[in-house]
Amino acid sequence: MSLNGKGFFIWKIKDCEKGNPEAIVKTAQAAGMTHVLIKIADGAYPYNVVRETKQDLIEPVVDALRAAGLAVWGWHYVYGEYPVNEANIAVSQMKKFNLDGYVIDAEWEYKEPGKKNAASTYMKILRKNLADIPIALSSYRFPAYHPQLPWKTFLEYCDYNMPQVYWEKAHNPEAQLIRTSREFQALTPNRPVIPTGPTYRAGSWIPTVKDLKEFLVVSKKLKFSAANFFSWDECRPALNELWETIATFNWDNPELEPKDITEQWIEALNSRDPEKVMETYTKNAVHITADRTLQGLLNLRGWYQNFLNTVSSKASFALTNHSGTGSSRHMNWICKENGRTILNGSDTLGLLNQKIAYHYTYLTKPV
Repeated sequence: MSLNGKGFFIWKIKDCEKGNPEAIVKTAQAAGMTHVLIKIADGAYPYNVVRETKQDLIEPVVDALRAAGLAVWGWHYVYGEYPVNEANIAVSQMKKFNLDGYVIDAEWEYKEPGKKNAASTYMKILRKNLADIPIALSSYRFPAYHPQLPWKTFLEYCDYNMPQVYWEKAHNPEAQLIRTSREFQALTPNRPVIPTGPTYRAGSWIPTVKDLKEFLVVSKKLKFSAANFFSWDECRPALNELWETIATFNWDNPELEPKDITEQWIEALNSRDPEKVMETYTKNAVHITADRTLQGLLNLRGWYQNFLNTVSSKASFALTNHSGTGSSRHMNWICKENGRTILNGSDTLGLLNQKIAYHYTYLTKPV
């Protein structure tokens, strides 16, 4: 089965909609998901089983999702210490729930010496017993950083590559996706990439709404058939703004080119709302004109409030040209009222995480 569209990894079923299968289905459908990936095993043991009662939480969720037309894959964290046992539990769980696909989550344990043989043993058992089931590898985003992992041994038996493109401590999903794609294209065998993005907190770091929009847009631009996120149980209860960002993204008809920061700034001015303008700036942004220097959103907000109040409500702002890439931009803009230009602007921007950190404005009025 091929994967297309948006999907979410489920780690602990009990923490997803309180484990209610109907609520899980309803939430997945409302978010426009095409597939869900549920943890079915950890090492040599089944997962998502209530320890005290031995109740298996997986089957009712799988049945409900499948009845609603969603694909259901199983994922499995493996260690490589007992590859035969790990392969056997994988086969058992996959057949028990009749799942649509299987994901191997192999990380630092498989970078230890001697794990290539374990990977070979494990993969051969999987392929022998799950001959018609698509298999994917979920591991590090940059193989160049992790050459110890037996990439070839895993991937030669896989149908997909699901790298964990987690841009922790940064806000640059586009650059990381492009590098991930490039590095895996250079690997043999080369398998179709379906990236997984982060929807969790790591210390003080959290991905932003803009990060996730960029991740989805760039995934489409790179022609990935699908994109996943980790994980439902960490995102939905605590980071609902991120969940809603993913839910409202139309995978089949996205806005492929996100608007440049210069266009966002002009749109914010035309909204006449200083708060909208502030959304284009970093917290400690500096704005400089010939007359003064301001720093911080509080000061910038006050200036824009006064500036917008002095411009007629009939006036509108328009971008005449802009240039630059990466962290720098130059733009020219005009303010018109009744077809007459009343103000010209020539601005230089320095960007940090796709927002304005430095802004120099040179204002002139037509003679």
